[in-house]
Amino acid sequence: MPEPRRAEHTDYVAANPIFSRPGEDSVASKYTLEPDGMLPETAYQIVHDETMLDGNARLNLATFVGTWMDDHATRLYSESFDKNMIDKDEYPQTAAIETYCWRMLADLWNAPSPKDAIGTSTIGSSEACMLGGLALKRRWQHARRAAGKPVDRPNMIMSSAVQVCWEKFCNYWDIEARYVPISEEHRTLDGHDLEKYVDENTIGVVAIMGVTYTGMYEPVLEISNALDAIQKKTGLDIPIHVDGASGAMIAPFLQPEIEWDFRLPRVHSINTSAHKYGLVYPGLGWVVWRSEDLLPEDLVFKVSYLGGSMPTFALNFSRPGAQVILQFYMFLRLGHDGYRSIQQSSQDVAKFLAEGIGKLDAFELWNDGSDIPVFAWRLKAGHTENWTLYDLSDRLRAKGWLVPAYPMPDNLTDLTVQRIVVRNGLSMDLAANLLGVIEEETAFLDELSSPMPKPRVTEGFHH
Repeated sequence: MPEPRRAEHTDYVAANPIFSRPGEDSVASKYTLEPDGMLPETAYQIVHDETMLDGNARLNLATFVGTWMDDHATRLYSESFDKNMIDKDEYPQTAAIETYCWRMLADLWNAPSPKDAIGTSTIGSSEACMLGGLALKRRWQHARRAAGKPVDRPNMIMSSAVQVCWEKFCNYWDIEARYVPISEEHRTLDGHDLEKYVDENTIGVVAIMGVTYTGMYEPVLEISNALDAIQKKTGLDIPIHVDGASGAMIAPFLQPEIEWDFRLPRVHSINTSAHKYGLVYPGLGWVVWRSEDLLPEDLVFKVSYLGGSMPTFALNFSRPGAQVILQFYMFLRLGHDGYRSIQQSSQDVAKFLAEGIGKLDAFELWNDGSDIPVFAWRLKAGHTENWTLYDLSDRLRAKGWLVPAYPMPDNLTDLTVQRIVVRNGLSMDLAANLLGVIEEETAFLDELSSPMPKPRVTEGFHH
């Protein structure tokens, strides 16, 4: 038998002796490769046990990312996880399926001519956002150079509640981010004061269908109308990119009357996250342009790879093709009515929870889940000095529920909200259980005779 290691326990992982064979080293370093390996059964058990402390995904109401697919999807996944999406010569049918999917999305988002649209799959909606932003920047540069004007000071306009991927985009590609602050009066970017931010260096405006902080839609039509008025006054023709990470797979099914998509000529491109309300395992996103001319040709590379030549527009190169196949499976399996039914079920649960929480004396709803199935609430002013939403979040976590509390963005940073994201898999029964737990824990906190200890605000939740 090997000598027992006397180093710190935190430096090693180990298997229970019942799972390892006599004479086998069942302890391994976490940070360096061991000289010898171990049996697959033993390695499996070590890794399996290491993940036991992860939370229950179905009780994680902080994440937008899907956590469940059916057995047929799992079979397809296992049959295709070795496919490399970039290798279209080796996997031509997977490449064809990618085209099927983005054309379906172009049609779903009311492109004037889906066959003349252009799109691509991505690792997730963050990459999709960056590709949409790059196309806006490059088109702006081409127009400026053609007019003999400088191209060194591009800016992009967005809400202060924008997802962090847009901050990264502006940082990485040297673009000035101009944030329009949200407020109690303007809870989303709704076109107000937009003329104060737009100038000849503006490459585009980002409109969010499903703000990460609260789940609310930004009124793309109102933003477009405001830009129409600005163009009439100044001649500046500013395009819109719609960040539909969540809402682009909700609005077409639950609110088809809302004009937010390619029905608005000013909308050049739309992205979505397939692993959110597209109902696919992570990670997969999509971005679609209303027509090919809106994606500058000089951003598309013709590459020779593994015996073939193919166009590619992506920040990543080799990436999995399995999720693309899963998206096509979901489109075939559910169809329009299937997606509508599932999204409606999620929204029904969100509205049920919002109504129940809104009835509690301690809380005031920020929104009610009637856009995407996401809503947020805050403590009523003056309700208590003894506890905060961070305390409630800790109490819920102790019961297995992850319901984050966090400050709102700039101009509202003194306001803390709590948010629930309802995804497929959170049944009405589970929601009723959660509501009961929230009621119980709120009653407990309201009975406190003195303030809770200052909560430990962790860095575990980010937008």
